[in-house]
Amino acid sequence: MTQSAAELRRTLGVTDAVVIGLGSMIGAGIFAALGPAAGAAGSGLLLGLAVAAVVAYCNATSSARLAALYPASGGTYVYGRERLSPFWGYLAGWSFVVGKTASCAAMALTVGAYVWPGQAHAVAVAAVVALTAVNYGGIQKSAWLTRVIVAVVLAVLASVVVVCLGSGASEAGRLDVGASGGAGGVLQAAGLLFFAFAGYARIATLGEEVRDPARTIPRAIPLALGITLVVYAAVAVAVLSVLGADALGRAGAPLVEAVRVAGVPAFAPVVRAGAAVAALGSLLALILGVSRTTLAMARDGHLPRVLSAVHPRFQVPHRAEAAVGAVVAVLAATVDVRGAIGFSSFGVLAYYAVANASAWTLGSASRSRSGSSAGSGSGSSAGSTSDAGSGSVARVVPAVGLLGCGVLAFALPAVSVVVGAGVLGVGAVAYGVRQWRAR
Repeated sequence: MTQSAAELRRTLGVTDAVVIGLGSMIGAGIFAALGPAAGAAGSGLLLGLAVAAVVAYCNATSSARLAALYPASGGTYVYGRERLSPFWGYLAGWSFVVGKTASCAAMALTVGAYVWPGQAHAVAVAAVVALTAVNYGGIQKSAWLTRVIVAVVLAVLASVVVVCLGSGASEAGRLDVGASGGAGGVLQAAGLLFFAFAGYARIATLGEEVRDPARTIPRAIPLALGITLVVYAAVAVAVLSVLGADALGRAGAPLVEAVRVAGVPAFAPVVRAGAAVAALGSLLALILGVSRTTLAMARDGHLPRVLSAVHPRFQVPHRAEAAVGAVVAVLAATVDVRGAIGFSSFGVLAYYAVANASAWTLGSASRSRSGSSAGSGSGSSAGSTSDAGSGSVARVVPAVGLLGCGVLAFALPAVSVVVGAGVLGVGAVAYGVRQWRAR
């Protein structure tokens, strides 16, 4: 079948998809969310990590099933549209684009803060421009750079674990899992740490660029999530054993502080460099994901249709990428988005709530509406797998995921909940106005 010029090129295998998922997840949580999460949960940090992992697993499973059926760019925007209604798909896409655009700016500023604190905004803008250019050159270039970044970050994190656990400052007694922050603190920590797990969505949003998506995506998503959970747990245990929950909650750069307390201050610059590289990896994958969801929404007219163009040579949504890069660059230059973790978590939890609700419908569906609705020429054999895992068991995971998303979203700090709900409300009103005008 000849691929349409309006479609993206399928070049990513399982390894590339896993690496892109790892690049999205590993970095943001370890270097940014561990401290605030410890501040909320206290000694219950590891419990919070476990709760976040359970919810993330449910979301990942739901996303993997749906992505195999609908291997088109847009992720849950497409799933909600096809399984629930156009409104729910739109709301998922809206929450993802807005929340993750703020996350892009936060990651860019993290790069600036570690590389050159005095010129953080300038460095952030430069990082956005450079990575947008990389994405513009094609998905394979992005995948190659992400692979390098992931290798560097994993090496740094492994070194932190070895340094901390091998030092005399490490004490097993500091790993007490009693929730000194209370149940509310554990749930808030889980909501904050969920920000760190959300990167596996990038694999689903790149569904139109994955080879044999019905097989590749269900393999890549749990692999990326499982590797990330192991890494997060190892680092959290190592840092907690050295600093304890209270000191970890107060630390501005917890991993740097941990290696200093462990007696190896000379390693701190390496950790800072690793944090900058990790933030670059997260930023690269975030721009990829947001631009693909922008592409899908533009195709349906929810965003300007001019953004749906695909570059004839590089086979990327070049206008969507340029638009996302421009917006993120402006935010990175003008706004302090250190509070974006909570806001982004609320938006992403809303996004996955729609994913789980969509996956719940698969249990009773007699036949998925896959081939024609997943995007023309997708080449997927999804129709034959639409009933896989149907029945009551298949409904348990999305039900738990949906409940978990709701609980964690409203356990976040009040400001994040209010702002996040307000932004979703604005999106819903915009959708209603558009529908009214179309009558």
